[in-house]
Amino acid sequence: MELRNYETVFILTPLLNEAQMQETVEKFREVLKENGADIIHEENWGLRKLAYPIQKKSTGFYHLVEFKAPTTVVDALELAYRRDEKVVRFLTTALDKHAVAYNERRRNGEFKSQAKKEEVKG
Repeated sequence: MELRNYETVFILTPLLNEAQMQETVEKFREVLKENGADIIHEENWGLRKLAYPIQKKSTGFYHLVEFKAPTTVVDALELAYRRDEKVVRFLTTALDKHAVAYNERRRNGEFKSQAKKEEVKG
């Protein structure tokens, strides 16, 4: 069984409080773990403005999860997204070797240090 790298971003309704949001994120983590996924990295982007209104809402809680898993996991995860009324939108993508390398560099802070260097020069 071949493992592939994936990245998923989901947007939760802005009507949730902090505890409800964490509970929902934990539910999706459990779906991943139950199906044999190894979570590599997570980022909570917080409440952000949507590009366009969805279900009469203009903001949502964004959350990103990078994971390594068998190909069957994506179907189970996206089914869980579709069944949960708190999820406004979601997107799961398979990462190629270049995207994996980029994400690793971003996690290590290479791009933040370059931006700071440019600020100093400018």
